[in-house]
Amino acid sequence: RSTVTKYTSLNIKLSKNIINNCKYRHRINKYKEIPKMPDFLVALRPHTVWEKTPVKLFCTVEGNPRPIVKWYKGGVPVDPLSAPGKYKIESKYGVHSLIISRCVVSDTAEYSAVATNQHGTATSKAMVTVKKDRPELESPASWVSVTLHCYKYKLVLEVTLLERFPVSFGVEGSSISLTCSMVVVPDLPNVPPLAQWYRDDTLLKPSNLVEMSVGGGAASLTLPQLAKDDEGLYTLRIFTKDGTAEHSAYLFVSDAPAAVKGAPGAPMSVKAYDVNSDYVLVAWKPPNTVNEAPITGYFVDRCEAGTDSWVQCNPAPVKVCKFPVSGLGVGHSYYFRVRAVNSAGISRPSRKSSKVTAIDAAESQRLQALAPWYFSVEAFTPDPGYVTLPGEPTDVHASEILKSYVVLSWKPPSPRGRAPLWYVIEKCLAGTGAWQRINTAVKLHSPRYPVFDLQDGQKYQFRVFSVNMYGSSEASAPSEPIQKVDEDGVPSAPGKIVATRNTKSSVFVQWEAPQHLKNLLGYYIDGRVVGAKEWFPCNHKPFRHNRFVVHGLIPGESYVFRVQAVNIFGLSEESQESSPIAVEPALGKGVDYATPSAPYGITMLSCDGSSMTLAWKKPKHSGGSKVNAYYIDKRDADTLVWKEVNLAAVTERICTVDNLTEGTFYEFRIQAANLAGVGLPSAPSMPLKCEAWTMEEPGPAYDLGFREVRGQSLVILWKAPVYTGASAVTGYFVDMAKKGSSEFVTLNGDPVSHRYLQVTGLEEGSSYVFRVRAVNSEGVGKTSELSEPVCAKALPGTTEIVAGVDEETGDVFLSFEACEICETSKFEWSKNYKPIGDCPRATITAKGRTSRLTFTNPDKDDLGRYSVVVTDTDGVSSSYTLTEDALNTMLELSYAIRHPVVPLKHNLNYEILEKGHVRFWLQAVKLSPSVSYRFIVNDKAVTSGEGQKISHDVASGVIQMTVDHFTRANEGTYTVQINDGKAKTQSSLVLVGDAFKAALKEAEFQRKEHIRKQGPHFSEYLDFTVTEDCTVMLTCKVANVKKDTAFHWYKEDDEIVPETAPNVMSGSCALPLPLFSRKDQGVYKAVLSDDKGKDTSVFDISGKVFDDIINAIARNAGASASELVMQCTPEGIRLQCYMNYYTEEMKTVWKHKESKIASSEKMRIGGTAEMAWMQICDPSDKEKGHYAIEISDGVTTHTRTFDLSGQAYTDAYEEYLRLKAAAFAEKNRGRVVGGLPDVVTIMEEKSLSLTCTVWGEPTPEVTWFKNEQEVASNEHTRVTFDGGKFASLVINKVTTDDSGKYSINVRNKYGGEFVEITVSVYRHGEPIPEPK
Repeated sequence: RSTVTKYTSLNIKLSKNIINNCKYRHRINKYKEIPKMPDFLVALRPHTVWEKTPVKLFCTVEGNPRPIVKWYKGGVPVDPLSAPGKYKIESKYGVHSLIISRCVVSDTAEYSAVATNQHGTATSKAMVTVKKDRPELESPASWVSVTLHCYKYKLVLEVTLLERFPVSFGVEGSSISLTCSMVVVPDLPNVPPLAQWYRDDTLLKPSNLVEMSVGGGAASLTLPQLAKDDEGLYTLRIFTKDGTAEHSAYLFVSDAPAAVKGAPGAPMSVKAYDVNSDYVLVAWKPPNTVNEAPITGYFVDRCEAGTDSWVQCNPAPVKVCKFPVSGLGVGHSYYFRVRAVNSAGISRPSRKSSKVTAIDAAESQRLQALAPWYFSVEAFTPDPGYVTLPGEPTDVHASEILKSYVVLSWKPPSPRGRAPLWYVIEKCLAGTGAWQRINTAVKLHSPRYPVFDLQDGQKYQFRVFSVNMYGSSEASAPSEPIQKVDEDGVPSAPGKIVATRNTKSSVFVQWEAPQHLKNLLGYYIDGRVVGAKEWFPCNHKPFRHNRFVVHGLIPGESYVFRVQAVNIFGLSEESQESSPIAVEPALGKGVDYATPSAPYGITMLSCDGSSMTLAWKKPKHSGGSKVNAYYIDKRDADTLVWKEVNLAAVTERICTVDNLTEGTFYEFRIQAANLAGVGLPSAPSMPLKCEAWTMEEPGPAYDLGFREVRGQSLVILWKAPVYTGASAVTGYFVDMAKKGSSEFVTLNGDPVSHRYLQVTGLEEGSSYVFRVRAVNSEGVGKTSELSEPVCAKALPGTTEIVAGVDEETGDVFLSFEACEICETSKFEWSKNYKPIGDCPRATITAKGRTSRLTFTNPDKDDLGRYSVVVTDTDGVSSSYTLTEDALNTMLELSYAIRHPVVPLKHNLNYEILEKGHVRFWLQAVKLSPSVSYRFIVNDKAVTSGEGQKISHDVASGVIQMTVDHFTRANEGTYTVQINDGKAKTQSSLVLVGDAFKAALKEAEFQRKEHIRKQGPHFSEYLDFTVTEDCTVMLTCKVANVKKDTAFHWYKEDDEIVPETAPNVMSGSCALPLPLFSRKDQGVYKAVLSDDKGKDTSVFDISGKVFDDIINAIARNAGASASELVMQCTPEGIRLQCYMNYYTEEMKTVWKHKESKIASSEKMRIGGTAEMAWMQICDPSDKEKGHYAIEISDGVTTHTRTFDLSGQAYTDAYEEYLRLKAAAFAEKNRGRVVGGLPDVVTIMEEKSLSLTCTVWGEPTPEVTWFKNEQEVASNEHTRVTFDGGKFASLVINKVTTDDSGKYSINVRNKYGGEFVEITVSVYRHGEPIPEPK
């Protein structure tokens, strides 16, 4: 009873929980239907991380409908495809995350998550800081935490590899260790360096088959149980402070002895994939069969994990290296192995595969996806698990079709329900509709199944049912008709095989790929000693590339090789045998050559969406022989497996890689090959996206290199872009920045059309990087990859190219002596930075450190810039620009060496001597005492004799002929022929026509001059000088005079007699012309004569001579000119410049505010002999400003200035007004104009009339006085003033009393004038008195 009560209570409680649960779900569903803008429940938080460590940003967002979250870095959207593997964006169960792998300093930024739906947007931001340098261990106390955080310090170690593991050989079942010794600084016992081991670029991890150790100065890898799966290229990569230290070597693993003689070797690379609960697909690689019988099939064995019991899965051998294993227990784990079968027996088993568990992957993912429902509100929402009968499967198809079986695949039903699900498969002949169940005894739980026992040539259709505990679904739609196909077969045989020398125990083998690859797995290479019958395997695991280094050969022995291609169907036919080759080190000219170093600087030059054009830089060291081949490998950026690109060698450093997938990122690496073999591969390129270029601007230039690096300059070279854009490339810009700086400076303002540029102005010792941008009509294109940093520093002992001429042969050459060189170095010459090579215009020779370029027949076509580079050095190079002048100079010297001549300082010339003699002469650089010569005039040899004298001087090298009387008969060609030992020369002078007339005229003049100078003559003819006081002096000098020699001056034939008579005995005479002006123009003449003769000198003062004199006066006057002085007058303001002398003929200019002033009523210009002036009449404010006078002498301008503004103008203007008023008053005051005498003598009884004319404005008042007493008008004395103009004082019948001093005072408001008259009256008969 209590038990029943307990269960009843539990049922009631459970019912309530279910009801509450349903109510809650109902509320939740209602809540979820409410529109809501995004909201961050968990916001982003900031992070600070070390460089090369990952960081994860996450946030939780809610909203209805569910928001879409986008990530941004510094406001720029984060694009995972822009840097494959860099970013990973996830969104699960409302949690959004951004994972940044291997952070670098440039990842420091503000990151934001922006959530958006139709109702709004929300943003959450956080700062990520990436620190570059990790802290060092500061004290011994911190060593305790080293073991917990040792990775934190591994990248600050410096590691140097010492002894390295060689190419190794092992046998199946044995063990082997690969070891590298090293030096670690600092050597911390608890902090070993981080070491990683790779096999064929696949990272190895410790396991029971792989043991790793690092420490004690060594890193080792031990393989305790070798199998052929272990064969491959092993690489040790140690992470150091400066990057990584690496070493690689090949490990060969041969077959163990077979249990049955003649049985094949064991298969390898057994892998189980397409794992399901019902079956597993097992695949493997076939072994190489060299001398054994062909393989007829394979047995596949399985072993359940935890047991040692192996069960054979296939009753009969399968011929294809792939087999579906069925009948597995769901959830059980298994191992698989494979054995090969031939006519002799069964091989040893292969290494077992990795453990796999028989479970459907899709079911596992579904269950994992359902798990979160139990921990979120979404657990209450309806889901497919609530249905009972499942839906039907969809998309039934054959995922793999082979001759022995077909693998069917389909999509699980939706909805599928939560009950356990299995499938039923039916088949029928196509078109019959007669369905027959296949898996009657097996429950299929996975959506794949291999179908066997299908008839050849028949087409089948399949359909699938979903079944669970509640029943079966409807049948799926039938598949398309499916028919077994014949096996595709093995690949065709590889093509031509070539073997070349590599080392003393290895040979480099390369071949052409088969025409029909057919899912190629790789190649097997076989070898045979020449003369032997049996072949031996060179590799024991299919090799993917079409070039291989065969190791372990006997030095000096000769071998031939063949190659077979491998796929899942087996081995192809053998290729043709290679030519025999002896195993010896690669030799050339007695020098042991090495393989070249790795190329570098891989750049993408163009992309069309399905192919990329790549370029790279040549190896820094060629290994001693010319690099003649390059091999390119590629891989997807998210994989580690490399694939060959070129089957045939690429000879140029540019290659187009085809058959790429658009939108995919690829990495590339390159190997260089020479006579010694193939060198190490380059570092992988940056991930390059295969995306078609459509821009109109050009692509990047490439292959940037440097030459002639000096302390302040260098030359940069590059190659033209492959992708030119919409039009041809017209030029290039070159940018430069200091190493470590991002501030680039464009070196050329205008694009350069050639593909090199000399850079100057560098700082010695500083390092720089460069980039180049191509230009076309559409604009500036993509920037090239940055160049390698180059230090502006010349190599010690650097020399330059020297141009010269061979002293013996006369050859013109350029020579260069290298400051450093090695045995494999070569001199590479170029012209305008284009290789010269084999050119008929020049030959190149080298001896020791010196190389010489000799021109065959130099001319203008050889002009240009020549440069030379010494290979296999640290950039030894130089250049020389051959100019036309330099070439002409060297050609002259070359001709002189090849055709020796007597060098001349001066060619044949002539000079006129005194008395009119003519001297023909030339001067040689050097003459020997045995020199012989002759003069030829008009094709006739002449000798010394009457009329001419021929002589020479060995010391000076002068040869001359003097003609005493030079006449018209001497016109013609003069030649001197010289022979001095082996050298000879001749020089000619053509003296005809105008040249002869000029010489004859000069000779006659000199004869006349000689005659003239026999008497008194002018040693210097008339000329002029100007003294400091600006007096013009006509001067001359005389010679051969005596005391009675007469000297006379004339102007226009009128004699001038100066105040001071000329003194001819002084040797000079002068005529002063003071106050020189235009009136002094004319023809002046000086005449010198005595009983010995007469001489005349004429001087015409006019035209240019007159202008020269005026300029000379102006020069002295301008130098003596005072500063401008202001003088106020009633008319205005006058500016005056005083100087020694002024004449209007001088070039003077007055300026106001830099504008020239012309003489006018407003501005009057004039001057006197002492000064120049400029009058400003009736000045106003417009006349304020800066004034200047410029006095020009034809060469120099003398300027004097005055600033008539401000207070100076105000004061001047007031003074002008005052003077103007005073002048006006003076002009208009009352005055006596005329008519009154000073003294009047009159006899008694006479009438005296004193009348005068007066003037004044206004009319003045007139008052008469006698002895200072005013005279009143009466009968005796009458005073009148008529018309305001005439004033009179009339005295009738004067008496002696009327004698006295009379005066008249004429005055108005502006002033007046007082005039006195003395009147004397005498009596009749008395003598007239003298006036007093």
